[in-house]
Amino acid sequence: MNSPHVPVLLDEVLRAFEGIKSGVIVDCTLGYGGHSGAILEQNQNVNLIACDQDEEAINFSSERLKKFGQRAQIFKSKFSEILNKIEQTQIRGILADIGVSSLQLDKNERGFGLKSENLDMRMDAQAKFSAYDVVNSYSARELERIFEGYGELPNPAKFAAKIVEARQNGEIKSAERLAQIIGLKGVNGRSVSAATLAFQAIRIEVNNELGELQNLLQGIEDSQIDECVVAIIGFHSLEDRIVKNKFKQWAQSCICPPQALKCTCGGDNALGKIVSKKAITPSAAEVKANPRSSCAKMRIFKISRGKNAR
Repeated sequence: MNSPHVPVLLDEVLRAFEGIKSGVIVDCTLGYGGHSGAILEQNQNVNLIACDQDEEAINFSSERLKKFGQRAQIFKSKFSEILNKIEQTQIRGILADIGVSSLQLDKNERGFGLKSENLDMRMDAQAKFSAYDVVNSYSARELERIFEGYGELPNPAKFAAKIVEARQNGEIKSAERLAQIIGLKGVNGRSVSAATLAFQAIRIEVNNELGELQNLLQGIEDSQIDECVVAIIGFHSLEDRIVKNKFKQWAQSCICPPQALKCTCGGDNALGKIVSKKAITPSAAEVKANPRSSCAKMRIFKISRGKNAR
């Protein structure tokens, strides 16, 4: 069963988990089952638990993974909440591929794309809050906040003002109209348009994407999960920065304040070690075959609680 979505960094993901011989791998972002199916094929004695918010993705992947029988278990859940719904003692791998699938971007009715007739951007189509609400109800100051913080747009006040002014002529009902209002020209000499960055910011706000990522990482830290490979794939600097900083924190043996004259914490507080010193990025061949993979960055951490990972 072919997937309508191409999984990014698939070979690199499989290498990250190839040493796992038993237990459970959790795919926190099931999507259309590309990563999950390949992991189950490679790791013959491993079970998989996966989750997604998108009913369409869940239905597709349930059929795709049916051949694996009871080895594959799927939940409808936010990825930040999945660890609280399952038995944790056997978890030996955790994968999260943060971002929007190609099918979500390309489907007009989902309202993610710049030419969409809708204005939606919900990962969970049953959620009440959508991009329509952000665009038509947020104040100029609130729009400026998300454009600056989540879109890293230069002069975010200008783009917020454009939306507020356009609303005076009626509600903004389509992503295509919103893109025209914001502008399709590149910003700061880059090829990426102001509209693309603004759409990223609105999508992150609608789905609380950075909060979800932070909650997932904190949930892993607060759990008793041990001897586990954690692989996180992000698609922009905001996500990658969160993962990078959290992994660095997890790898610290000493957690004493910087001004402390000597270590009093015991120096054995590291949760494990960073496996990927630098972010893992797609090969030139992958980018050529799937241009949307070009922004992907994966970082890997191996949890070994109670062991000094220096």
